[in-house]
Amino acid sequence: MLSTLVMLKVAKGAPLETLSGIQNNDPRVYGRFEDPGHNKDVAYLVVHPTNSFMNHYLVEPLAQRGRAILAMNTRYSGSDSMLIMERAIQDLGAGMIFLREQGFKKIVLIGNSGGGSLTAFYQQQAERLTLSDTPDGKPIDLKQEDFPPADRLALLAAHCGRAHTLTDSLDPAVIDETNPDLSDDQYDMYSAQNAPPYDRAWLARYSERQQARNERLTDHALSLIANAPAGDDAFLIYRTKADPRTLDLTIDPSDRTAGSIWGDGGQINRQANGLARFCTARSFLSQWSKRLTRAHGPTCAADTTVPILNMGYSADQSVLPANIAEWTMAAGDRSTEYTVRDAGHYPQSRPDLVKEIADTLVDWGG
Repeated sequence: MLSTLVMLKVAKGAPLETLSGIQNNDPRVYGRFEDPGHNKDVAYLVVHPTNSFMNHYLVEPLAQRGRAILAMNTRYSGSDSMLIMERAIQDLGAGMIFLREQGFKKIVLIGNSGGGSLTAFYQQQAERLTLSDTPDGKPIDLKQEDFPPADRLALLAAHCGRAHTLTDSLDPAVIDETNPDLSDDQYDMYSAQNAPPYDRAWLARYSERQQARNERLTDHALSLIANAPAGDDAFLIYRTKADPRTLDLTIDPSDRTAGSIWGDGGQINRQANGLARFCTARSFLSQWSKRLTRAHGPTCAADTTVPILNMGYSADQSVLPANIAEWTMAAGDRSTEYTVRDAGHYPQSRPDLVKEIADTLVDWGG
């Protein structure tokens, strides 16, 4: 199967958004375009804020079913350290414009995993643009004509948003953000004294401390921005993989096995390249702050008018039934819920499941 490399010009972003002077002065985003050429009735677009989806497991199956698909990246592909969600939706708009220019009558946005909140945020603003700045107060050059709306939104194992995912994983035993070794062991989920199944009252206090930690980090980011000469500063977050649901399968039960999608959670919690480990203060507010992010997926989806396919993977260790239910509640009677049994968060090793996912998408999306 021959693929077309698509290079799309996008708006300039913040200074030092990357270290490449070429990309800063003439930024581009890239995609892989498959077009069987059968008709122009429908095209699909799959995207993620930072992961490269150019080799996504649905590209070939959808093309084999006669459907055109653009698997594209944002300018933040490979690193979320400077991710601004308001800029990422602008990049997604370039992909939508490309597909409209090819003459496709209908476009289905696919939001897989972290792509769910990105696509929902995009569709919200495409239907009615309300933003003129980023959460730190800096103006951003968003124009309605840069946001062609999609016709349908398909959510595949989509978590509700980066800020909420981080908060669910923040280690509440941390008592000093500058020293990861200082710990309140009574709230360490990996301590022998707190072995699963966890006490429900303890879990409630645990969650409260996670929420409070996200609030403290938000306050710290705002303080750095207020005092930094350039209006931004480096931001380091320790111990960010401590979600009790990864070990206690009685919480939000599903077909999943214990553990995380990245391996041993206790090790990942402290390793160098953990969830949200490196960012800037400005980026933290846009993607990781529960208080200030605009990209909470279900909230955005509730502001849209299009049909939504909400597909959960029953053995997913990352996106659990409560996440799927939140999307469904937000979309109301526009939502079609579908469960792929035995599918983990990354089902590409199961051709039978990939076939089921692709067939469901085509049956629903056209």
